[in-house]
Amino acid sequence: MENFAEIHKNFGFGCMRLPKLASGAIDNEQFKQMIACFLENGFNYFDTAHGYLDGRSEIALRECLTSKYPRTNYILTDKLTGSFFKKEEDIRPLFANQLKCTGVDYFDFYLMHAQNSHEFKKFKECHAYETAFALKKEGKIRHVGISFHDKAEVLEQILTEYPEIEIVQIQFNYLDYEDPSVESRRVYEVCEKYAKPVLVMEPVKGGSLVHLPQDAQVIMNALPAASN
Repeated sequence: MENFAEIHKNFGFGCMRLPKLASGAIDNEQFKQMIACFLENGFNYFDTAHGYLDGRSEIALRECLTSKYPRTNYILTDKLTGSFFKKEEDIRPLFANQLKCTGVDYFDFYLMHAQNSHEFKKFKECHAYETAFALKKEGKIRHVGISFHDKAEVLEQILTEYPEIEIVQIQFNYLDYEDPSVESRRVYEVCEKYAKPVLVMEPVKGGSLVHLPQDAQVIMNALPAASN
C-alpha cells in the first residue's frame, strides 16, 4: 500500500484533543508549533474526524497545517461519522464539506468511523461503503478503511462483506489486550487473517495508562531512582 508505506516512523498526530486558550478556542499558535516539531522530526501522519472538537479540529488543521505546508509533506486521515448523515444522499455533501474544512483536494485515508454491529447496519443501508469506494475511483480518497469498535466476529463480518477495505484502525493497548469487551488481541488476529494493515488508536487509553493507580505509584516511588 503506497500511502501506508509513506507514513513515517509509524507514529501519528491525533487531533481529537488539541491545546486550548482560556476562552475555549483552539490555541492555533501552540498547535502550529506542535505541528512544526512533529514534521521537523520526520513524522507526517495526522488523524481527524468531522465531530472532533465540534468540527473545529478539521478547521484547525486547515489553518495550521494544510495551508502552511506542501501537500506531499503530510498524510491526512478523516472519517465518515454516522451521526452526520441520515441517508445515502447526505454523504457526498458531507464529504465535500470535510474537504473544504480541512483545505485539501483529497484524503490519503478515509475511514468508516466507529464501526460496530449497529453502525455497520446503518452504513450498509445508506451505501456508505459504496460511496466511499466511488469517491476513491474519482481520486478524492486514496485509501478506504474503517475505525473499529466491536468484537472480533463483527470485524470478520465487515471484512468478508467488503474485502475492498484496505486498512483497519483498532483499539490496542496492554489493558485491552484480553479485555472481553474490547478483544484487542482477537481483533488484531482477524486483521492478520485478512492481511489488513493496522492503525492503532488508544495506545495509552486517552492518557489514562500514563498515570499509574495510586498503589502502583507508591511502589514505583519506593524504587531506586535508577529504576525509573
